[in-house]
Amino acid sequence: PASVPTPVPTAGAAGAAGAGLVQPAGPPLAARELLAGSARELLAAGAPDTLDDPEARYARAHLAALRAAAAVLAARAAPQPRSRRSGGVRSAWVLLAEVAPELGEWAAFFAAGAGKRAAAEAGLRGVVSEREADDLVREAESFLAVVARVLGVAHQQALPVEPSRRQGSAGPAIARVT
Repeated sequence: PASVPTPVPTAGAAGAAGAGLVQPAGPPLAARELLAGSARELLAAGAPDTLDDPEARYARAHLAALRAAAAVLAARAAPQPRSRRSGGVRSAWVLLAEVAPELGEWAAFFAAGAGKRAAAEAGLRGVVSEREADDLVREAESFLAVVARVLGVAHQQALPVEPSRRQGSAGPAIARVT
C-alpha cells in the first residue's frame, strides 16, 4: 500500500495573532493535500475490493497520478489573466509539461492513458487487462515518489501487491521486503 506523504503543519495567517509565525519552506498546503490525496488513491487501487477489478485499479491509479500532477501545478503554476491564456482548455498533463519540463515524459505517459481511464470509469469491461492495471499502479507510485522528491516532501515507497493474492491464495497482500 502507498504511504501518505507527511504534510508539514502550517501556521494560519491569524494564528497566535500572527506573532512571529512563519510559513514553513516547501510546497503550499494545497500541493501537500493533493499529494496526500494521490497516496490515498493508490491505497484504494490496492485495496482488496479492487483486486479483481482491473478497470477500478487502473482508474484509481491514473487518478492518483493526476492528483500528483495537480500538486506540482499548485506549487509551481502562476494563474494567467484570462486575456493572456492561449485559447481553449488544456489538460493537466499539457500544463505539467510546461510548468515542470523535467516531468514531461511522465506527462506524456499518463496523457496517453487518459482515454482508457475514461472508458474504465464509464464502466466498460475488458478495456484494461490485469497486467495494465498492475503496471499503471506501479508507474503511478513511482510518479508520486518523483513528484514528492521534486516538491521536497517526504514520501515512503509502497510495497507491491502480490499477484498471487488475486488468484485466491491466503497469503499476505504485500510482498516481502528484501
